Amino acid sequence: MVTHHNRYINREISWLNFNARVLQEAADPKVPLIERLRFLGIFSNNLDEFFKVRYATVKRIALSGKTGKSVLGGANATDLMEDITQIVIDQQAESLKILKAIEKKLEKENIFIIHENEVEEKHVEFINNFFLEKVSPALAVIMLNEIAEFPTLKDNAAYLAVKMVLKPEEHLKGIKRIIEGAEKKVHYAMVEIPRSLDRFVVLPSDGDKRYIMILDDLIRYCMGKIFDIFNYESLAAHMIKITRDAELDIDNDLSKSFIEKISSSVKGRRISEPVRFVYDKEIEKDTLAFLKQKMGIDETDSVIPGGRYHNRRDYMKFPSLGRNDLLYEKFPPLPIKGLSLEESIFESIARKDFLQYTPYHTFSYVIKFLREAAIDPHVKTIKITVYRLAKNSQVASALINAVKNGKDVTVQIELQARFDEQANIEYAEQLQAEGVKLIFGIQGLKVHSKVCLVEREEAGELKKYGFISTGNFNEATAKVYTDYTLFTSHDPILKEIKKVFTFFEINYKVYKYKHLIVSPHYTKTSFIKLIDQEIANSKAGKEAWIKIKMNSFTSYKMVDKLYEASRAGVKIQLIVRGVCCLIPGVPGMSENIEAISVVDRFLEHPRLFIFANAGNSKMYISSADWMTRNLDYRVEVGCPIYDTEIKKELMDTFEICWNDNVKARTFSEKQDNAYRKNNKPKVRSQFATYQYYLKKNK
Repeated sequence: MVTHHNRYINREISWLNFNARVLQEAADPKVPLIERLRFLGIFSNNLDEFFKVRYATVKRIALSGKTGKSVLGGANATDLMEDITQIVIDQQAESLKILKAIEKKLEKENIFIIHENEVEEKHVEFINNFFLEKVSPALAVIMLNEIAEFPTLKDNAAYLAVKMVLKPEEHLKGIKRIIEGAEKKVHYAMVEIPRSLDRFVVLPSDGDKRYIMILDDLIRYCMGKIFDIFNYESLAAHMIKITRDAELDIDNDLSKSFIEKISSSVKGRRISEPVRFVYDKEIEKDTLAFLKQKMGIDETDSVIPGGRYHNRRDYMKFPSLGRNDLLYEKFPPLPIKGLSLEESIFESIARKDFLQYTPYHTFSYVIKFLREAAIDPHVKTIKITVYRLAKNSQVASALINAVKNGKDVTVQIELQARFDEQANIEYAEQLQAEGVKLIFGIQGLKVHSKVCLVEREEAGELKKYGFISTGNFNEATAKVYTDYTLFTSHDPILKEIKKVFTFFEINYKVYKYKHLIVSPHYTKTSFIKLIDQEIANSKAGKEAWIKIKMNSFTSYKMVDKLYEASRAGVKIQLIVRGVCCLIPGVPGMSENIEAISVVDRFLEHPRLFIFANAGNSKMYISSADWMTRNLDYRVEVGCPIYDTEIKKELMDTFEICWNDNVKARTFSEKQDNAYRKNNKPKVRSQFATYQYYLKKNK
C-alpha cells in the first residue's frame, strides 16, 4: 500500500517544476531567440509571484510553530522552505547560463547588449543626453548613512546598492598613515531603478548592428554624475531586490466600505513582511552585511545570490528591433465558422450555440456581443462577472455605453483578484460613477466565475442570451491565453446563470442546479458523482474513461478519487499545465492514469472535463481548477456542452493537445519534466490546433 508521504507531489515543489518547464522553453534552441528572452522574463515573473504567495504561506506556517504537514502534502514547513530556496538557487543559476548563451547567439545576429564598460565613443553623447534628460529626473537616491531608519524598499522594485569610498581629507594628504586606509570613509546609498522608463534602452545602430543597453548599466555608466558633489575614490553598484508577502490583511471596521478596506489592504502590502532577498553575488561582503543588518533579513527569509540583473521579468518586453525572424510566426486570429461580426450576434446565437477558442479565434466576438447589447433597443438588462480586465478595457467601455443607452447593467467585480486589486478598484469607481450597478462579492468567497447574461425583449417576453467562459474577459490576455467561451441562448442554462447572479445579491439562499456545476456548494460533489459513475460503468464492463484539461490540480480529495477510479480500471488522461499533486503510473494506485503538461508559445488556460458515460459522453467547460480554493472557497461555474458539433470540436482539440509529442512533458514521480517521445508523427499541439481551425473554416 502506498503511504501518505508518497501519494502526492508537494504543491510548492510541483509549482517550481512547472516554472522549470518555462525555463526549458528559454533554453530550447528551436524557440526564436527573442522569444527565448521573453520566456526568461516569464520565468522571473512567475518566481516573483511564487514568493509573494506560496513561499509567504509556508513561512507563515513555519513561524506559527506548526509543521503544516496536513496542508503541505506531508512536508514539514521549515524543511520545505530550505528545499525551495535550494531549488530556486539552482534554477537561478541555470537561468543565468541560458541568458549568457542567448546573448552570444544574439551577437551572431548583430544584436549587442552592452555593459557600462563596453561603451564605444559613438554612443557616449547619446547615453549622456539620455541620462540627463530621461533618467536623472526620475531617479530616487537615498544616502543611507544620513538617515536614522532604513527606508522601506518597494516590493519587487530593483535597486542599485552603492558603496562609495571617499578620498582622505585634504589636510591628511601627505601624512604618513599608521594604518593603510584608516582615514577612508565609506558611504552607502540606494538608487531605485525607475519603473517609468523602459528597462532596455535602444542605442543608435551602426549599419546592420543594433545595440541595447540595460537601464541599470546606463545608470552605472553615469554613476559619477549622480555623486559628483562627493570627493570619492571609488564607486561600486550592485543590484538587490526584496519580495514581500502579498496576503491581504482586511480589517473589520464596519464604518469602511469594501472598496476602502481592499484599497487599504493593498497599500499595506508595501510594508508587509519580506520573504525573499535577492542580491548580485559579486557584491562586496561588507556591503551585503550592512544591508542585511539594516533590513532585518533573517534565517526565515529566502536569501538568493543571483546575477548582475534582477527583475528579469522585464525581458517579457524585450524590444523586437524589427527582427520578425527572431519572433514566433504570427497566427492571425480566425473567425468562428458561421458567426459573422457583420450581422446580429443575437440572431445567430438564437439559432445555435457557438464556441470561441482564443487566441485561435478572435476575441472580438465578446466585444461584439456586449456592444450590440449596449445599443439594441430590445435589450433590457446585462449582467456580467469581472475578474481581470485589460488596461484599456473595451469590455468596460461597452458596459458604460449600455448604461448611457438606458440598459440595466449589473457587474459583479472581484476586488480581491490577486495583483489586480488596484486596477479593479479603479474600474469599480469608474463604472459606479457612470451608473453601473456593482456587486462586490460574498464574504469569505471570491467570485471567479466567467459568465454574462443578457435579457432581450422578444414578442412580449424576455429572451435570454449569454456566454460562459474558462477565462477572463480581457482582450489583452486573450491574445496569449487559450480559453473556451460558449455563446448560447439555451434557456435552461441561462435561467441557472441568472440564479448565480441572484446568489451574489442574496447569498444566504443556496439554489439548486440541474445543468450548471457551481462552487462552492456543488462542484466537488458533482465531479465526484461523475467519477463514481465511471467507476460503476467500468465494474459493469461498460465504456469508462475520463479526460481532463486544467491549469492546476492540488485537491487531495480529488486526487484520491481519481486514484480510486484508476484502481477500478477507468482510463484517465490528464493535461495539467501547472501544478499537479497527483502521481500517475504507480502500480496499485494510479497505473491507469497518464498526465502531461504542455508549455509552448500560448499559455494553456482552459478547463475541460469529459466523461465517457457509457458511450454517451458528458462534457463541461469551467472556470474552476481542481484546487481546494476553487472547489470550496470561490464562486465558480461549470457549464455542460449539449451541442453535438461543439462536443466534437472540444474532443478534437483535446485529442490534438493529448497527442502533442513536441512540447508535452510527462508527469511522473521523478518530476524530471521529460519530454514525451514516441515514434508517431510530430504533433506540436498549438500549431496543429490553429491548422485545425484553418481547415474547419474552409
